[in-house]
Amino acid sequence: MLCPKNRRTIDGSRFVNASAQEREVLYAKLNLETATMPWRELQRYFASGNIISVTRDVDMVRVAVMMAVDDVAQVSRLLGGGQIGRVTDGQAQAWFDADTVLWTVVVKPWILVQAGKY
Repeated sequence: MLCPKNRRTIDGSRFVNASAQEREVLYAKLNLETATMPWRELQRYFASGNIISVTRDVDMVRVAVMMAVDDVAQVSRLLGGGQIGRVTDGQAQAWFDADTVLWTVVVKPWILVQAGKY
């Protein structure tokens, strides 16, 4: 699906200046693309630095939409508040040891993960 000029395809995941309706369509699309995945299967992406953890009190799909539309202000606010961030070595080890299954969604190049909310 192509978006108006100066935007990329929704399937390419990033487009700028999205209207509220476009954001809702993207939300629905990304919500359908969520899946649970064992941490052990995500380790190679962690090693590449491409995993973003989302706290349980935040709507992970909403964060994915913010990232997809390059909403720098909102993403920065969440980063600053500690509600999203890169997975730490300690968290990665704890998830590995517990054989944790996470809720995931992909917004290239990132994989967003959330524990215990699926």
